[in-house]
Amino acid sequence: MADSGRAEDGARQGDAALRLALVPGVGPRTRRALLEQLGDARAVLAATRAELCDVPGVGRKLSERIVAARWAVDIDGLREECTRHGIRIMLEGEADYPRLLAEIPDPPGVLFLSSKLVAADALAVAIVGTRHATSYGRRQAERLASGLARAGYTVISGLARGIDAAAHEGALRADGRTLAVLAGGLLNLYPPEHADLAARISDQGCLLSESPPLQPPQSGAFPQRNRLISGLCLGVIVVEAAQRSGALITARHASEQGRDVFAVPGRVDQRTSHGCHQLLRDGARLVESIDDVLEELGPLVEATRLDDHRTVRHPSELLLNEQEQAVLQAIGTEPTDVDHVIRLGTLPTHRVLATLSVLEMRRLINRLPGNRVARR
Repeated sequence: MADSGRAEDGARQGDAALRLALVPGVGPRTRRALLEQLGDARAVLAATRAELCDVPGVGRKLSERIVAARWAVDIDGLREECTRHGIRIMLEGEADYPRLLAEIPDPPGVLFLSSKLVAADALAVAIVGTRHATSYGRRQAERLASGLARAGYTVISGLARGIDAAAHEGALRADGRTLAVLAGGLLNLYPPEHADLAARISDQGCLLSESPPLQPPQSGAFPQRNRLISGLCLGVIVVEAAQRSGALITARHASEQGRDVFAVPGRVDQRTSHGCHQLLRDGARLVESIDDVLEELGPLVEATRLDDHRTVRHPSELLLNEQEQAVLQAIGTEPTDVDHVIRLGTLPTHRVLATLSVLEMRRLINRLPGNRVARR
């Protein structure tokens, strides 16, 4: 009886949290202020107009919307719609809510997911940039995304035209994971010509949004969406951005959230290079290859404890099978003879040599002169 009571109470709290997250005008910071002052979502929805107006940022009209949400927000219809389309509703506070996102000042109260997030997504890098990308910019975004995916990182972007699409494509072509964070609902994709790309991302990663599934993308939602892109990752790479660019908003969010900011240099006479060059002048790390990113993020990765309680030295370790793990364990940080690695294991020589090539490609080991190898 006690367990069923707790489950029922949890369901009611979940309903209240969902209603509150869907009230028009209750943005992430206002929602956080309401919860801090009144306790929890059920208490917020049960509060009087006068109590609500005492909360910073809440005026008469918004207090009326919050009170009306008790009956005006159709969460049953929303849940049915999400079930029909295979969309998961994830509330802040759930066990698998992204840890990095929960740490930002204004996390979303609800996320809508096309697929599932996995523990390895805690090791992610965002790649963003202009919609009006040059062929150079698209090549760099694809190259960096492919390299990061092969190194075990999840690549995050916003599904926009230009750099975002190139970043997603690069990760997909490397058989890596990629997440697309949308400004509108999952059933109202923008831009519409990226429907096929979105489907492939959902198969090999996840689409996510804090907007209800059918909500169209509105202009003010894009800057707000950008805080989620940076909030989900360890660092943000900007590839081509004009001086007034949404990518620079993402970089600013990243800096405020304590994430690393990287920028790819471009041609000095190209308008879409000016934003990146300004970031570099302001202290962003210059990126020529993924080695620049891996070197900077290395200490963060070593300190990252995944949701399944594993600690990894390098994200590529998450991609290894048992055979590859066994060969890696036989290699130390000091130079190790390949013959020694072969003697320690039970695999035939040709399989050890093939495995060493995989470990080198994933940037876990270096080959050294004299038929030796060492862990990076």
